[in-house]
Amino acid sequence: MDYIEERTKIVEFGKKLIEERLSTGTGGNLSIYVPEDKVMLISPSGINYKETKLEDVVVMDLDGNVKEGIRKPSSEFAMHSIFYKNDPEVRSVVHCHSDFATAMACLNKDIPPLDYVIGDIGKTIKCTKYQIYGSPEIAEEAYETMGRDKGILPANHGSLAIGKSIEAAMGISKEIEFICKIFTYASAVGKPVILNDEQMDAVIEKFGTYGQPQKSTNHGA
Repeated sequence: MDYIEERTKIVEFGKKLIEERLSTGTGGNLSIYVPEDKVMLISPSGINYKETKLEDVVVMDLDGNVKEGIRKPSSEFAMHSIFYKNDPEVRSVVHCHSDFATAMACLNKDIPPLDYVIGDIGKTIKCTKYQIYGSPEIAEEAYETMGRDKGILPANHGSLAIGKSIEAAMGISKEIEFICKIFTYASAVGKPVILNDEQMDAVIEKFGTYGQPQKSTNHGA
């Protein structure tokens, strides 16, 4: 069996979708791209995440052909492969059916920057136009709407996040759900105060220096 590390992550993070209330049952899907082989590993269709095994993970090329696996792949494989085909930095895609993100997606509205955390995703969380699930159209709509952002709301469908790793994409999924939750809560009490473009530019610039500095590989420095 090939791609043990990637298969293990698909299985582990599938369970995290359930544990962290980002999906229920068999809802949602997730994938990892292996650029040197031009294949993606994706969760299977219709198998509960808690029951998914390494051998259930499907290996596909970016044209939708199964290269390894006996299971049917997620019906949303095109919504994953379109990012791998067109953005060399994307290594993982996570699609969730979390409660608050799905509720906002059903309103078909963009989520404005009411909290600075949104700057890790984009200046807003954009919602797509509705397209039926599992179609080339929903994949194209998702890619066009995403632009340079890291996460969106597919209309009437939940959330979609991309990242340089599955850890990063999962983190964006959690942030989308958090922003949608506080937007719901704040809107129930009053009208949220929205950060302006200048404030968001400053946030996004500051995010560029967030976290621990990278260690230098120049030992002579």
